[in-house]
Amino acid sequence: MASADARAKNIRLVCFDVDGTLTDGRLNFDENGGETKSFHVHDGQGLRLLEDCGIRVALITARHSRIVQARGRDLRLQHVFDGVTDKLAVVRQLCASEGITLEEVAYMGDDYPDLACLQAVGLSACPADALMPIQANALWTSRFNGGHGAAREFCDFILSIQGKDEELLRRFGAP
Repeated sequence: MASADARAKNIRLVCFDVDGTLTDGRLNFDENGGETKSFHVHDGQGLRLLEDCGIRVALITARHSRIVQARGRDLRLQHVFDGVTDKLAVVRQLCASEGITLEEVAYMGDDYPDLACLQAVGLSACPADALMPIQANALWTSRFNGGHGAAREFCDFILSIQGKDEELLRRFGAP
C-alpha cells in the first residue's frame, strides 16, 4: 500500500464530512429549534488555501443544514452537499463532473457514514477523535480533534506534499 505522502501528491479533490470533522460534533439548539454550529477559522482558511491552489473542495454531510450551506458560501465553495444519504455516490458524481478518478480524491471523516468513502478514495483521513473503526480505515490521522484544526492540518499536509506551501509563503509575504 502506498504511503499517505505518496498518495497526497496526486490529490485534486478533497472532501470533508462536517459534523465531527469540521465541527466538534456538538449540535446546539435554541428554544425555537434553531440550530447552531461552530467552525474553526483555521480549518476554513485551509479549505480556501486548497481551492486557491487549484485543489477542489467539497463539503458532504448527512444532515440537512442551512448552516453548512452558509459556511460553504462564506468560503466560496462550489461543492456543498447536505442531506446526503449516500456520500460515496456524491463523491463518484464529483469525480465524473471533475474528470478525475477516486485515486485523486482525499476524504476526511469521523464516523460510520464516512466509512465507504474512506475505503474508496486515494487518501483517507480522520480527526484524532474519530471512532476507532474509522481510524483503523484512515491512512492519515490528525493530531487534532474535529472542529479544532484537524481539517487545517490535513489541508497543510496535502499542500506541503504537493510543494505548494512555498508558493503560499511567498504569496503571503515571506521572503
